[in-house]
Amino acid sequence: MTKVLTDARPIRLKGRSFLALVLSPELPFEGWLARLDDLAARSAGFFLGRPVVLDVEDLNINRSQLAELIAAFAERNVWIMGVEGARPSLLGPGMPPAMKGGRPASDFEPPEAPAEAQETAARAPAEPAMTSAEQPPVRPVQSIIIKEPVRSGQSIIFPEGDITIVGSVASGAEIVAGGSIHVYGTLRGRALAGSVGNAQARIFCRKLEAELLAIDGLYKTAEDMDRKLRGQAVQFWLEGDAIMAETLN
Repeated sequence: MTKVLTDARPIRLKGRSFLALVLSPELPFEGWLARLDDLAARSAGFFLGRPVVLDVEDLNINRSQLAELIAAFAERNVWIMGVEGARPSLLGPGMPPAMKGGRPASDFEPPEAPAEAQETAARAPAEPAMTSAEQPPVRPVQSIIIKEPVRSGQSIIFPEGDITIVGSVASGAEIVAGGSIHVYGTLRGRALAGSVGNAQARIFCRKLEAELLAIDGLYKTAEDMDRKLRGQAVQFWLEGDAIMAETLN
């Protein structure tokens, strides 16, 4: 009796991209970590459960300094899922893996099936292939509309473009858009526009009560905002390294 020891079905390995927060520390680390602590104190839960990538491309540090920095993050309950821009000598056992690019990932090619499965496939009738002319064109979605209020604890993440919220955004909620953010109600939570490097993104809201705003990585907490803007219809945009604001008529 012949016993088949191999499974003809290959394991399917899939690629998937996730939106992560990228932190780019600056020397000296003590001063930069103090500013990070200030942000965490003024926006409670900002790093909670959030995947974080550490960008060290412009840092002239050694492996010991990198290990101490990662340990400092761990003390703050900020967990580093990967390191970008690191020299190979900086990484190794016990360190987060190297990461590159952050581009959308496609499915990996599965390994070849055993010879028996290949022979079975060769005997099976081939299905007609769909030509490119028959395939419907796929149009990328550049904006989404959320018709319900965004409740506390919810996160709306859309790195491909703009997010429009017809209702309000509750305290403790979060909106993350690759493009601009439009809130037609009260913005009480956090709004992060231009999250994938879009300095032209803007934030609009009917009534400003936000905990934190960010455009292309630059942020303002509630304490940093002009008190005269509170409760007003406001738009925010970026000029250089400064977030600008004006009320809307």
